[in-house]
Amino acid sequence: MPGIEGVEVAVGTFTRPIERRLSTRLLSRRIIPLALALVTFLVFLPALWNGFVEWDDQVTLTGNQEYRGLMWPHIRWMFTTVLLGHWIPLTWLTFGLDFVIWGMRPAGYHLTSLVIFAANASVFYVVALRLLRRAAGFAGGTLRVSAVAATLFFAVHPLRAESVGWATERRDVLSGLFFLLTVLMYLKACGEGGRHRRWRLAASVGLYALALVSKGSVMVLPLVLVVLDIYPLRRLSGRWQEWTAAPARAVWLEKIPFLVLGIAGSAVSYYAQNANMFITPLARYPLSARPAMVFYSLWFYLEKTLVPQGLSPLYELPPRVILLDRQFLVPAMAVTAITAAVVLLRRRWPAGLAVWAYYAIALGPVIGIVHSGHQLTNDRYSYLPGLGFALVVGAAAGAVVRAGAAGTLRPWLARALAGLGVVWFCGLAYLSAQQVQIWRDTDTLWRYALESDPACTVCRSNFGTYLATQGYFGLAKTEFERVLALRPNNERIHMNIAGAHAALGDFPRAIEHFQLYLKRYPNDVDALNNLGAALLSDRRAHEALEPLQRAMKVKPRQAGPHVNMGYAYAELGKLAEALSLFRQAIALKYDTPHAWAGLARVYLESGRPGGAHTAWGILGMLDAKLAARLGPAFVQAW
Repeated sequence: MPGIEGVEVAVGTFTRPIERRLSTRLLSRRIIPLALALVTFLVFLPALWNGFVEWDDQVTLTGNQEYRGLMWPHIRWMFTTVLLGHWIPLTWLTFGLDFVIWGMRPAGYHLTSLVIFAANASVFYVVALRLLRRAAGFAGGTLRVSAVAATLFFAVHPLRAESVGWATERRDVLSGLFFLLTVLMYLKACGEGGRHRRWRLAASVGLYALALVSKGSVMVLPLVLVVLDIYPLRRLSGRWQEWTAAPARAVWLEKIPFLVLGIAGSAVSYYAQNANMFITPLARYPLSARPAMVFYSLWFYLEKTLVPQGLSPLYELPPRVILLDRQFLVPAMAVTAITAAVVLLRRRWPAGLAVWAYYAIALGPVIGIVHSGHQLTNDRYSYLPGLGFALVVGAAAGAVVRAGAAGTLRPWLARALAGLGVVWFCGLAYLSAQQVQIWRDTDTLWRYALESDPACTVCRSNFGTYLATQGYFGLAKTEFERVLALRPNNERIHMNIAGAHAALGDFPRAIEHFQLYLKRYPNDVDALNNLGAALLSDRRAHEALEPLQRAMKVKPRQAGPHVNMGYAYAELGKLAEALSLFRQAIALKYDTPHAWAGLARVYLESGRPGGAHTAWGILGMLDAKLAARLGPAFVQAW
């Protein structure tokens, strides 16, 4: 018999492999998620050199004073605003924190989004481990390889570039993080019992609430959990007739808090969109057009996931959507075939039907049934739906590894497939690093969009607007006229064309286009005011009175029409009326330079040089260039 020392040696020899396995497992739990986050961060690192772009950023960030801070007035605004059709208070809080830390330096905002997205990759890896273990039966190294492949396919795919590289789309990566954390906590709860289970379910509900206040499109999560309960968790039978049995009732009861939150999120999201008048009316795209939009969306994101070429910031909604048109008929046939296939193969390949059902559910809020905006599709809409396809890629990678280890796949073929997989992921990473840079600045964004789709009228209009802000009014006018040629029934573009003509000094043409615009939008105060200004510049002061009076009637507290009306009366020699209007404009908006310039002029022409000098001095504090331009006339008069 061995002595005590011999026993200790034997025990030590036996436990060392166990310790090494435990150490390896702990390292894989920590290092792999961190490594995936680091890879994701490095792939999208060029986003840190992006600026703010004039595609919602000017409304949400650069031109918005309300979110800049974390004091009570800022927080109150964040929880009450539905700016641009979204109620996203948690996202606004992160923007407020960005401002406190970074001011208005765009690199800081992009860094926050990139860090959040990298965290998405880590969390998705852990979720993928659990789902692939249940669905495919993978374990050990095979499981880790499959989860890594799934995570990389999701995280470094070019379709993620819009959500990461566009500052306004912080809501995608933030809501996605809480969406994944919700699913992870739910999966953990399903694997436990007793008090721990209840706490994890409660935590899952709380994380879902955070996801909803980051972006409303996560409203579909209760249905996603039902899909998971059917497969791969198998807590619900695939036969709906058994869903009322006692075990199933317990599963349904767990969904009540999620369902309540989901319905509330849906209602708030609809209200936010409707309050901004973003909902596409049925008169424009009737019910007969909606199935075509649904089929197209289901095919589009699958196609772009497999072949991420020709990506664009905007895929414009065509003037007419008809299911029998080739653009929509081919996707409808393809989607129908895929749906039929996964239904027929549901017993042999239940994962296929589960992933396809999840994909359709996750696309639900943006699939076109309730439509809003100019787009037919958007790259960023693939964020949550793309998770299911990533798991399929992960399962395929795991199957190759398992087959290679079992010897059912020739070693050279296994190595070739592994090499192709590495090349594929590297290609996706390269494309993503390039794609995220199209958000570098406004000029780059819209030039790229027009290269992708020269017929995109919204892209061309936005590019023209950008050119106008840079002072290239001739080029801007050309872009606006191309929009009108592409879509002659686009009455709104007349406003842009008129503005370009006015900036170029062609006031008769500007007046013509303002009038064409106002035939369709007769109560647009800006158009009425601009028409009045163009008529004044064309020496038609008497004609300018009518549109300016209409503008003042529609919005009595807007300063601009008062200013132009004052100039019109000054041109007509009615100085008392002009003086009154300039004073009203200043009372409505004190820092209105042209009101002070008009006031100085009227005072001067009325023989009151003291008042003119005071008004001119205030004008100098508000707009030194305008004051300097008017200075010689005042000096000569004095």
